Amino acid sequence: MSRLASRSERGWAAAILAAFALLALLPLAVRRDDVLNFVFLILLSITLAESWNIVAGYAGQVNLGHAAFFGLGALVARTLWIGGAPIAAAMLAGAAVAVVFALVIGVAAFRLRGAYFAIGTLALGEILRTTANNVLSEISTLPTRTIATYRLSHRYYLALALAAVSVAAVAALGGSRLGLGMRAIREDEEAAEASGVGALRLKLTALALSTALAGLAGGLFAYYHISYYPSHAFGPQWTFDALLMTFIGGVGTLHGPVLGAVLYVVLKEYLAVQWVDFHLLIFGGLFIGIVLLLPGGLVQAAARTRRLLGR
Repeated sequence: MSRLASRSERGWAAAILAAFALLALLPLAVRRDDVLNFVFLILLSITLAESWNIVAGYAGQVNLGHAAFFGLGALVARTLWIGGAPIAAAMLAGAAVAVVFALVIGVAAFRLRGAYFAIGTLALGEILRTTANNVLSEISTLPTRTIATYRLSHRYYLALALAAVSVAAVAALGGSRLGLGMRAIREDEEAAEASGVGALRLKLTALALSTALAGLAGGLFAYYHISYYPSHAFGPQWTFDALLMTFIGGVGTLHGPVLGAVLYVVLKEYLAVQWVDFHLLIFGGLFIGIVLLLPGGLVQAAARTRRLLGR
């Protein structure tokens, strides 16, 4: 069964990466910034969803403080980049800070299980958000020299590369011994430990991979904005957006977060314009409906459809 799952994930990874290769041609074929901006948001959302999926979908640890690591990556990358560091180095530094912070917190947080872990990580995210609101300046604007050289296409290609890295990383994880160990913890942690699986080590590994991608996504977000609100990157919406996208697509799968990110961003952009006062209620209803009727998300819906058509 695991071999079939691994083969299926490799097939999905190849298909998604091929689609990304085609998207590399988009700036050459389309000169409209609104189109590039829309696809950029989808690519950023894919990275964010895949990052949350690693620790929640594979290791079974529901992290409700994901925005803390996204915000740390954004804050460090923005500070270093404005200070003159190359953006790639600044983003890597932001990801490293997010990982170190996550590992320090994770050693204590992983002593909690289930809902207690989720509540603990939510409290962590809120502490950092409140601190950022009180300490950081309300807005950060790029220097005039940097604004003059701003190119959306540069951000687009960086988002495309980061989305490809996130998909490749999750595909590699899914077919590895690490991935199998994480899934064993997700299904039954006590049984996994009894069979010799190092639960704490694997959970910390999942958290490190998850927060590294979240920190890189945060750095990309900070690089994308001209006028930037430092506290905004610590907002809980980044956690719940990632959660929604992953569950809508299919938690614990490679392609589920990609499908969920595409659907989520398309619906969000459409509903925010057409139903500006009700789009959050619509998303809430959509999420509840999927959890109750299709806990496996779009991936489960597609599997059911294939079975019905095959009869």
